[in-house]
Amino acid sequence: MIRHRALKLTGLAASICAFALVATPAFAVNKDMVQLQTQIQDLQESVAHLQQSNDERMGVMKDLVQQTADSVNKMSSVMGTLQQQMHTQQEAATGKLDQVSGQVQSLNDSLDEVKARLNGMEKALQSVQGQQQSINAALQNLGPSAGSAPTISSGGAGLVEPSAAPAPPPTVAGSRKPSADIVFPTTQGPPATGPSGSAPADVSGIYKNALSDYMAAKYALATSEFGDLIHSYPSDPLAGNSYYYMGEIDYRAGKYAASVKDYDHVLDQYPGNPKIPVSHLHKGQALLALKDRDAGIAEFRALIQRFPNSPEAAQARSKLNGMGLRPNASRTE
Repeated sequence: MIRHRALKLTGLAASICAFALVATPAFAVNKDMVQLQTQIQDLQESVAHLQQSNDERMGVMKDLVQQTADSVNKMSSVMGTLQQQMHTQQEAATGKLDQVSGQVQSLNDSLDEVKARLNGMEKALQSVQGQQQSINAALQNLGPSAGSAPTISSGGAGLVEPSAAPAPPPTVAGSRKPSADIVFPTTQGPPATGPSGSAPADVSGIYKNALSDYMAAKYALATSEFGDLIHSYPSDPLAGNSYYYMGEIDYRAGKYAASVKDYDHVLDQYPGNPKIPVSHLHKGQALLALKDRDAGIAEFRALIQRFPNSPEAAQARSKLNGMGLRPNASRTE
């Protein structure tokens, strides 16, 4: 009985030992699994936290990018407005400059006309003075003879007419007529002559008529009149003005090559003509219209170099600046 119980106790103890031996590795494995699961959970939490931080930072970056884009758009809008304002101001300044240039040009035309009239009046005055001198010389040569001169009485009472009129002098071939027979001209002034020797007043009249027709936009008639003036008076300064206005008419008609030739006549044949600066300017514009960019730029720069303080030079500078060029040539261009 006792032995049986001892055997049971021994078997129970062996079972417990066996169970203890089997349970120890399982408990160790479970502990490692728990630690691994804990580490994985911690790692997942760290990843989640990192993801959250990244999301927050990406949100902040998106806001910053959006703000930057808005600022850039606002700056672009402001720059566009400023450019438009500058372009408008430049166009207004160019328009005013063109208007002032037109007014100066009109004043120059009026001054040319006044000069031509003064020149004609001076020539007419010289002619009148010459005629007056000729008349005075004729009157002196036809002075009274000695027999017809009044005498002074011995009493000093005054002039006493002679008792009888003296006989007229005998008529001799080649002698002068008496003053009573001299026929004086009804008008005094420069003699009327033909086209080859007309007085300057005729040039002024032709030019005035042609200029009036030009101002009235009667371009065909004005061209014919300017051409007649050039043909009849090629050396007169107003012929240079006529070439200039013919160039203006050709330019407005779109005949740019013909206008360039007209302006060249002014520049080459009339070096002292007041239309030279504006001829340079409009020739450059005609060359640009003919797609000859280099020649047009060279013409503008020649104008600036020759007449730097003229209104036309200011317009040439504005044209070059609008083309992104300097008034003076550089090696890089």
